[in-house]
Amino acid sequence: MILEHLVAQHGWEQLGRMINIRCFKYDPSIKSSLQFLRRTPWARQQVEALYLRDKAKPSP
Repeated sequence: MILEHLVAQHGWEQLGRMINIRCFKYDPSIKSSLQFLRRTPWARQQVEALYLRDKAKPSP
């Protein structure tokens, strides 16, 4: 759910710029990204932090 929200909000290209993770930059997909995030705690923390920052912003 978090990843789907971020992709809808920012798109893969922007996510790849915001968080330097290869699975966001080269042939991105929800499936491959989730597999990477499940086994990589530092990347998961960055994604979760971005999600929390997005949710904290007031909606226009």
